[in-house]
Parts: sequence; C-alpha cells; structure tokens
Amino acid sequence: MKGVLFTVKMPKGGKAGYVSVLKEGLAYATWLSVYGKDKEQRELAAEFVEYILQRARERGDDVYEKAREIVKEGKERASLELEGFEKKVEVNGREYVVKVIGGGAEFEESQRGKKLLKLTIMAEVDGVRSEYTITYGRYGKDNKAMGFATAKADAPGGREADAERFSALIKALTGKEPKVYRKSDGTIVLVCGREHLEGFKRFVELADAIEEWLEETGQ
Repeated sequence: MKGVLFTVKMPKGGKAGYVSVLKEGLAYATWLSVYGKDKEQRELAAEFVEYILQRARERGDDVYEKAREIVKEGKERASLELEGFEKKVEVNGREYVVKVIGGGAEFEESQRGKKLLKLTIMAEVDGVRSEYTITYGRYGKDNKAMGFATAKADAPGGREADAERFSALIKALTGKEPKVYRKSDGTIVLVCGREHLEGFKRFVELADAIEEWLEETGQ
C-alpha cells in the first residue's frame, strides 16, 4: 500500500512488516515541528524528526546528509510570503531586481479532464510590472510534474525581454532558472520542473495548493 507520506509493507508468512517514511513525509513532519497548530503537535513532530535523523546517522554519513537536506527544506516550506519579497538575481550575465507584489494558486481542468495547477504571481522585475502565470500538469509515463509558461509578445521589449524577466522571477523564488525553448514561430516557452515546485512551496500563498495538487495527482 502506498500513501502520500509513507509506504507500508504488510507482513506475510509470519515475517515482520515495515513502514518507510518518504521524503515528503519527513519534510512535512519537519514543517509541523515548526508551524504545527499547537505545542503538543510541534513537540511530537520534532521528536519524530529527531528519531529519523538518528536512524539516518546510523546508516552512514551520506544517508544522514540527505536526511538533513530534507529537514532543511521542510523548515523553509511555507516560511516566506510572496507579498513584499525582494531579491537580486543574475540571468544571462545581467542582474535583475525582483520585487513581488502578490500571488496565489488555483486549480484548472485540462481538455482531457486532468487537474492542473495554475500559479499566478504579480511582480515588478527590472522596473517592469507584470502578471506571470505558470501552469503545472502531469506528463509522460512517469507522471512528471512540469510547469509551462509563455513569454508575452506585447510586453515591454518583446518576448525576449519578457522571457528574461520571467526567468529572473522564477530564479528569485525557487533558486533555479527555468529551461527556455524558442519555437520556429517565435514563441518562447519557459519550462519548470519538480525542483521549481519545491521552491514555490516555501511561500505560504502557494504551499497548500501545491501540496493538495501533488497529493491528488500522485506525488
């Protein structure tokens, strides 16, 4: 049986079963240890996280370091707000100043009836204010989470300039630039992966919707 936060192997033939905590489960427990609804929940979550770290330490330095990275990501989740967020980033050798005004997330349905996640962020990048939208879906046999956005032709400076500003915004929020593809018709498409989604989860305005979408579409 597979769950969102753990996997369970039921015992067979008198053998012992086991519960394995998934990466997402450890990250969520870490988040609860900091942002849980009450003191008891925070303390229980903290004890659980410490237990997992101890077990990871017993399995070697590599396993322990990976566990620590997940714990760090869990603490950062939903710890920031989009509104008022500012950061300087470099894209293609040029520095951009990103100032986020606000944003949110909502669900849509594709033509095939699949649930999509739409992230909308209002920001000022390099002095140009615009609304940026990234739509995530599940693709391929491995059900990859991928987000797509299109640069606007009518934006100041045209598609190229808009794509650069969009890339700067994504990098400022997630720490990673998106992949950028240029089509023969002049369209510029920006592509974000799961690693970007993990970065977006640091923001309280987006975290809950992202968690729900991941859960309902298969993590």
